[in-house]
Amino acid sequence: MALTLVDAQPGLLELVDPDQEMRELASGFTFIEGPAWSRWDEYLVFSDIQDDARWRWSAARGAELVMKPCFIGNGMVFEPDGSLLICEHVTSSVVRVKPDGDRHVVAFHYEGTYLNSPNDVAVKSDGSIYFTDPDYGRWDHPVGVARPFELGFQGVYRVPPGGGDAELLVERELFDQPNGICFSPDESLVYIDDLQCVRVFDVRDDGSLAGGRVFHDGTTHADGMKVDSRGNLWCTTQSGVRVIAPDGELLGVVATPETVANIAWGGPEWRTLFLCTSTTLRSIETRVASTPLPYH
Repeated sequence: MALTLVDAQPGLLELVDPDQEMRELASGFTFIEGPAWSRWDEYLVFSDIQDDARWRWSAARGAELVMKPCFIGNGMVFEPDGSLLICEHVTSSVVRVKPDGDRHVVAFHYEGTYLNSPNDVAVKSDGSIYFTDPDYGRWDHPVGVARPFELGFQGVYRVPPGGGDAELLVERELFDQPNGICFSPDESLVYIDDLQCVRVFDVRDDGSLAGGRVFHDGTTHADGMKVDSRGNLWCTTQSGVRVIAPDGELLGVVATPETVANIAWGGPEWRTLFLCTSTTLRSIETRVASTPLPYH
């Protein structure tokens, strides 16, 4: 299908060629999320959260089922050694799956109380792990298992390099449902979205956060986010991907035919943008690459 850009400013046309097709790579899913690109094996791993399944896609083999059930895995990211970090709704945990298949729990509680249901995760170059913890995985809904809401708030956490207890990074009542999370190219800022806005925080030398403020407003049902190498924020919503300049200006929207829940760059030059659009995995090519991640 032809690519559609909405309210495109000149800055967006520097990032995306409008005269291209949005490619359909695979379909037949229920609601896909959490994409991450493996530079080692050149495939995209992603979650079909309403079907409790993990998939991978490669140009050579197409879409292949990896694991089902998978504890309703959601957001994922690779670490420099090839380990995969996974946010699991069923276990209320962030887990690490090593390249040899060994599984380790990274975070599952805060001050002795189980987490809600970790949703999305990012890794900083020092090895620390940042993740969001809304309570969707405890709803009576296909993305979770209905159970009591034990923690009483929805937070954002950090696990120190080498492991340790999860550290709460924000005020308990600041977020309604924190979701997507990603760093600026120099890791001096971290972006975290909520239901109606994107917030940005300064990252201190010790990994804690300061100076939280609204970066971009009006992102109804904002979900996954990624940053490109120029520092632009790409935020997924029900109508498409909102592309936002480092100063908070909206550059335009990459429209999608279905709700787009999350995105990830991949490919040999990190310029293929994969879009998890509900029942279908799609891609476009961008003129800008992903911001360098610790495992690039």
